[in-house]
Amino acid sequence: MHFSTIVKFGRKRLYLEILAASALSISIPASLGPGWAQSGPGPARVTEAVDATKLLALRGNTHPLARPEFDRGPASDEMPMERILLVLKRSPEQEDALRHLLDEQQTKSSPNFHHWLTPEEFGQRFGPADADIQAVTEWLTSEGFEVKRVAAGRTVIEFSGSAGLVREALHTEIHQYDVNGKTRFANASDPRIPQALEPVVAGFDSLNSFPKKPMHRVVGAFRKSKTTGEVRPLFSIPLGGGFLLGVGPTDFATIYNVLPLWNGTTAAGTIDGTGQSIAIVGDSNINIADVRNFRSMFGLPAKDPQIILDGPDPGLISGSETEADLDVEWAGAVAKNATIKFVVSEDTEASFGADLSALYIIDNNIAPVLSVSFGACEAQLGAGGNAFFNAIWEQAAAQGITVSVAAGDSGSDTCDQGNPANVAVNGLSVSGVASTPFNVALGGTDFNDLSNLSAYWSTTNNTTTQASVKSYIPEQTWNDSCAASGSLTKCPSMDATFDLSGGGGGRTAGYPRGAGRSAGLQLQRRLQGRDPRFRPRRKAHAQGALRRHPRRHRPRPRRIRRCSCATRSWCAPPSRCASSRIASSRSACPIG
Repeated sequence: MHFSTIVKFGRKRLYLEILAASALSISIPASLGPGWAQSGPGPARVTEAVDATKLLALRGNTHPLARPEFDRGPASDEMPMERILLVLKRSPEQEDALRHLLDEQQTKSSPNFHHWLTPEEFGQRFGPADADIQAVTEWLTSEGFEVKRVAAGRTVIEFSGSAGLVREALHTEIHQYDVNGKTRFANASDPRIPQALEPVVAGFDSLNSFPKKPMHRVVGAFRKSKTTGEVRPLFSIPLGGGFLLGVGPTDFATIYNVLPLWNGTTAAGTIDGTGQSIAIVGDSNINIADVRNFRSMFGLPAKDPQIILDGPDPGLISGSETEADLDVEWAGAVAKNATIKFVVSEDTEASFGADLSALYIIDNNIAPVLSVSFGACEAQLGAGGNAFFNAIWEQAAAQGITVSVAAGDSGSDTCDQGNPANVAVNGLSVSGVASTPFNVALGGTDFNDLSNLSAYWSTTNNTTTQASVKSYIPEQTWNDSCAASGSLTKCPSMDATFDLSGGGGGRTAGYPRGAGRSAGLQLQRRLQGRDPRFRPRRKAHAQGALRRHPRRHRPRPRRIRRCSCATRSWCAPPSRCASSRIASSRSACPIG
């Protein structure tokens, strides 16, 4: 057993992230209301014969690190390219109708209020026509690819082949790249497809093995007695002349007033996740003993997660296993009696496992809450990757699935993670996984406890729960402090000392708990006789879902790309920082 401490927040910054997960089927209302005429996906949009000599380049589908200085030459033609995800697109009319439906699903006076779709219903109403699907799949098979499946929601076609087939059919070579001591494979140029398919093809989620980054940092380890062999987490962790304070599940429940829900002292009765499910995405399996040890050490009821394999078992993957432990443990640390369903998919040379897991959860309606703790900046996702997450998160919204995504702690220099200057030298950017209008992205807050620790923390820990916090700790949102500074250069830095950290069992720790909150909200709605599933309104962006966690944001990529540190005059004044709801803490200028 190994214990470590992981943080998802910067200086005095606790990342209050919605960690979701699971895999329990949810029932969909049989009647979709008078607004639902099953009109089908509309007319075919592939109206010309598919001619492999008339090609169209899918611009923006080459990874930015697939550069000549890292290139070590073409991959072998025989190298497998498994589970490639071809992203389909909706017609403008379908997209308008879908946006209208999403608004109606959140409007109480609408006959479609909370009438969620099944994946099949979504595909029939908003996917390409049967003839279009047939045109795409026939082209793929004619080129020698194996079509694995057409997603039920008709957002993606999964197929497999080899590097040689990619070169011949998609007209781009797969090369080997050595980047920061790691070997990756990626397409060396934008792929090309028959021009006739352009009306229904958005691009590829990826044609590379560059992974998305797990949003955690390991900052401490455990203490083991030489005499007894007892293993205990570190509750106070030295760091940079200061220290971190470890937070356990009951600490969290005390700070955010979850204890009355657990104890059943509210009008709604006990709300602890009972009867609810949370789905977690992953690309590494876990050691179930780590979860058991975590729950035992912090006084949580025994409840194993369910592990669902979407394809081969990838085993335990360094880095990703840590994130998986963290997400599974902390989703169940807040919604302590919820069913945590962990969906695991193996990485391939063409697709990231967590992307496959997310698609599996949505396309099988696994759970009403879905949690993702991986990210990559929009440029690294490319046009196809950004289209993929917009498409599947929008489908999830129509199915009543709350998608919670870790925003990360790199602020608006997501493309520059690891840059010693901690500024956005490659332009301002955020995680494309978290920046769609259809997910909830969680950031952090400042805890004002360093000047008076004794007011909020005991010097001893409870022997059952290991808790030591006394009460709610006053907070200040990052955006408020940025706006109050009145200067582009006085926004808080993420690189100084931390003052609060999460603890976890196994090779994990840290801070997912929003999924638990989502599960609790759903149980409360069930007890009130209401539809237990909910989806944050696109415009309000879940303002009422997590009342004390204000750094929720919905970044707008088109605005980000127009502002750079080289053109600071365009950047919005600091007074607009609070309304932007976009994290720019490590950038030289804020985002307006």
